[in-house]
Amino acid sequence: MIGVNSDGDRAKVGKLLEKEGIAWRQAVDETTRGPIATKWNVHAWPTIYVLDSKGVIRHRNARGKQLEQAVEALLKEMEGGK
Repeated sequence: MIGVNSDGDRAKVGKLLEKEGIAWRQAVDETTRGPIATKWNVHAWPTIYVLDSKGVIRHRNARGKQLEQAVEALLKEMEGGK
C-alpha cells in the first residue's frame, strides 16, 4: 500500500500521518497537479486504486466493505484461488 499526498509540505504530512496513525509509505506530490496526480489522472482526494500483482488497476475508489472485498479477492487470486 502506498499513499500519495498532495499537501506539499513534507513536515506537515509527517505530522498528519502520525496523528492519524497512518503507517504505510507516502509519496508527497507537492500539489494537486503534481506529476503523480497528473500521470494517474487524479482529480479528487482521496482517490483509491487497487492494483493487482502485475500493477494493473482493478478497482477505483472502492471504500469500506467494497475495498476490503476487492483486496481479499486479489489476495485469493495471488494464492491461486484457494
